[in-house]
Amino acid sequence: MTTKPAVSLAAMPGRRHATLEAAQEIERLGFSGIYCPSFGDGLGLCEALALATQKIAFGTAIANIYTRHPSDYALTATLIHELSRGRFRFGIGVSHAPVNSRLGLKTGKPLADVRSFVEQLGQGAQRWGDLPPIVLATLRKKMVRLAGEIAQGAVWANAARSHMSTSLSFLGDAVHGAFLGNMIPTCIDNDRNAAAVVMRKTLSGYVMLPNYQNYWIEAGYEDEMRAIQRAIAAGQKDEIPNLMSDKWLADCTLYGSVAEVRAGVEAWYAAGVTTPILVPSSTRGGQMQALQELFAAFK
Repeated sequence: MTTKPAVSLAAMPGRRHATLEAAQEIERLGFSGIYCPSFGDGLGLCEALALATQKIAFGTAIANIYTRHPSDYALTATLIHELSRGRFRFGIGVSHAPVNSRLGLKTGKPLADVRSFVEQLGQGAQRWGDLPPIVLATLRKKMVRLAGEIAQGAVWANAARSHMSTSLSFLGDAVHGAFLGNMIPTCIDNDRNAAAVVMRKTLSGYVMLPNYQNYWIEAGYEDEMRAIQRAIAAGQKDEIPNLMSDKWLADCTLYGSVAEVRAGVEAWYAAGVTTPILVPSSTRGGQMQALQELFAAFK
């Protein structure tokens, strides 16, 4: 493997110093980047990464545009951009309606809201310095096209590899030189069935979200998504893992032996994703255990 993938990293309470040590190990081992989800304060972790690492690229994947004012985000984004000497990418998105609802936030019109946010971000940065590259969280074609218009890249999460060439086509000429990432749930275990159980559990929440259902229907998995919709309507959520087909799971996640996962990463590169971002899970423990398994697999 000529290029190692990137790694998703979150700082959880009580393990924040250990998380920075893990980031330094990710850098030492030559992974291509570190990308931080919103939980655990991904933006705060990126600020720490600017000082705790030296060369590795990193960014948010993603920061929720509704939780802070764009001008406030601009202060932090320009700071991290300068402290990191240009290694930071600011990934932004609208998150998910259930998440925003729990926070008392109203999800508006995603396309218009993201466009407005990026405009206000630029205005807010005028007094404070250069902005980092902006990367939009994307799934379906309208947001991908917007990324090609107003941003420097796009990042998917749980995308279907078989559908990626179609998704990338919506970027048009902007695909050249853009950051093209995908957050890929990953579980390494020689017991492929045990790893598949973990992956189904990981994606159970996502398959209940209408925006993801619509995306996967477009990607060719209408039978699975319609069955899941019927199970939700009937109050049979326990049946959802059984409705996730092996074909769908293998298209959207990486799981199994080291050789299988490494081959899957190569397939993602071949599909046009320049930065596969592995989101590690384990059959044996939490994030730190999963990271150790990932380190061993890509040494």
